[in-house]
Amino acid sequence: MPAATTPVWDPSQYLRHADHRARPFADLLARVPALPGTPARIADLGCGPGNVTTLLAERWPAAHITGYDNSPEMLARARALAGPTSGGGSLDFDAADARTWTPSTPYGLIISNATLQWVPGHTDSFAAWVAGLAPGGTFAFQVPGNFDAPSHRLMRELAHSARWRNHLADALRHDDAVHTPAAYLEHLTALGCAADVWETTYLHLLAGEDPVLAWVKGTGLRPVLTALGEADAEAFVAEYRTALREAYPATEHGTVFPFRRVFAVATRTA
Repeated sequence: MPAATTPVWDPSQYLRHADHRARPFADLLARVPALPGTPARIADLGCGPGNVTTLLAERWPAAHITGYDNSPEMLARARALAGPTSGGGSLDFDAADARTWTPSTPYGLIISNATLQWVPGHTDSFAAWVAGLAPGGTFAFQVPGNFDAPSHRLMRELAHSARWRNHLADALRHDDAVHTPAAYLEHLTALGCAADVWETTYLHLLAGEDPVLAWVKGTGLRPVLTALGEADAEAFVAEYRTALREAYPATEHGTVFPFRRVFAVATRTA
């Protein structure tokens, strides 16, 4: 993504749906096998505010865990969680960009939660990341697979409309920001990994007024909010809100937000 549209993140907005956002990470962790190394070393690429990185410390309390992110706002929130862990391990956070990060020491686990969709050409990094695993180590990630969903399609259509195209034509990701599960499987097996790849569509039942808008304000809408001035951002959001209300109508039980995700767990042959 060009530097001009690199999003400025708002940890508080991101965490408004923290429980729903953490569910895919927990499902990803459930498929990660035992890790090599005593203690194991774990890298969390794109750790955000650190709320799911703490789940790694619960699963592997003796491990040395480092969360990496390129957002100063997210790291400021995450670093409040740093410190020793219950099994004698440690949890810390550091600045790094997933577009350029390479392992400097063998890892038992390199994991990434809803980050690689922001990294153009991310499959080109798989070879270096797998090479950075200790024998028997695992590379695991999940990415959203919903770029053709109304939430994203309507955002792109509005950004490319006559009113907004000069400001936002290059701001948003396209629907090829992630690959198919089959493509990920092919990439990972070609690197000699035992790979487990799958997809799941969650039906999140969201509460509150305009909850889908609140969700995307924490993630996919960030480039728009970063690129536009305050008044223009408010105008864009007003148009977008109207379209979202029609696409995701509220019911007496809440607003249903279908969300497809793609998962991969690849273990390097010991």
